[in-house]
Amino acid sequence: MLSQIKKNWFLLMLCLIGIFTYGFIAGDADKEIKWINFDEAVKLNAKHPKKIFIDVYTQWCGWCKKMDQSTYTDPEIIKYINKNFYAVRLDAETADTFHFKDHKFYNLKPHTRGYTNELASSLLDNNLAYPTTVYMDENFSRLTYLQSYASPADLKPILVYFAENKYKTMSYQDYKKSLSDTLTKK
Repeated sequence: MLSQIKKNWFLLMLCLIGIFTYGFIAGDADKEIKWINFDEAVKLNAKHPKKIFIDVYTQWCGWCKKMDQSTYTDPEIIKYINKNFYAVRLDAETADTFHFKDHKFYNLKPHTRGYTNELASSLLDNNLAYPTTVYMDENFSRLTYLQSYASPADLKPILVYFAENKYKTMSYQDYKKSLSDTLTKK
């Protein structure tokens, strides 16, 4: 009888530990953007297609750091990106080599400021400015890229525009107008 009580007590404690551990893990799920590298996005997308959000930055870019500190720490932005996109961080000057669509992308002079990885150059059509946000669909077709700092208020409608496929039926200008029309009617 005493051994049965000990077993039940032990099982109860294991269950409680599991519940609390899951609660802590689940509670932290949207405390930060789940950044992955480009190769990981390609692999994950093959199993579960999702749109791709790529933050192209450099280590020396002041506006990139501001975006990291303000925009990418905003709880609404974090939650929306994690839910609707594979979020990729791409240091434009990385020495990493990427393999995509039978092509190898690399940096000709790694660890040298001003020399970019071919993947960044390709995504930005050689229009190198930072920060740049690249939006791709589930098939890795680039939808657009935006070159500038974006506050959380600026970024949220853009995220919705692409995640909810509004870009398929209207221009971004028309989408923004529909948002402002909705707000003025309230």
